[in-house]
Amino acid sequence: MPRINAAAALQISMLLFALPAQYFISQWYGTDSAERIQITERLITASWSISTRSYLSLDAWANRLKLWLSKTRQGEGIRLKDTIKEEGQNWYYGENKTKSGDNEAKPHSYFAESTHVHSPKPEYIKFRVGQVIIHRRFGYSGVIVGWDVKANTPEEQLQPRYPPVKQDLKYTPHYRILINKANSFGKSTAYVPEEEITVIMGLEVYHPDMETYFSGYDGSKYIMQPWLKKLYPHD
Repeated sequence: MPRINAAAALQISMLLFALPAQYFISQWYGTDSAERIQITERLITASWSISTRSYLSLDAWANRLKLWLSKTRQGEGIRLKDTIKEEGQNWYYGENKTKSGDNEAKPHSYFAESTHVHSPKPEYIKFRVGQVIIHRRFGYSGVIVGWDVKANTPEEQLQPRYPPVKQDLKYTPHYRILINKANSFGKSTAYVPEEEITVIMGLEVYHPDMETYFSGYDGSKYIMQPWLKKLYPHD
């Protein structure tokens, strides 16, 4: 439940009792004792009614909590995007460009979008198409829809992505990810090195292109559509 600081409590108290107090003062003087008792009773009843509706109501606090959570999530999303930008990790977070039924040969496509058959599969490729992952640093979840044995992207984009101390990462497996829309990450796809992700089971992914790539979910991984299975026969 959101906390109320001293200043907020004071403002609430002033708003709560301002109008009843004004009415009480105007009515108190010039009345006999019986009328004063009635006025006091009405004041107490009205104040209690306002408090019950506004501050002692579970529905009222639930609405405040929802508003607070909404603002918190928006703030976290902004901070996450700022962090990605500042650290140079926005090398490839973009919109998905693969369309359903797009089986044209693209042997030189970047970002694990090549349509050549990935066979044989090297033993050092740790993950498989259809597995659900979580990004180790940024926390978003997603599903793998493709992989490359090493970073497959224009060289001019590799340089800002991998400074000299991280040059070795260029030669490690990279995976194309459909990002779970439930994370409100702001981007739909990612292309990341193997060391930045870890597999998780029992988590479903929501993305508008899921049916393009997969026919279902068995609790541990997504089942590839026939066209995708042809490209990754060993996954």
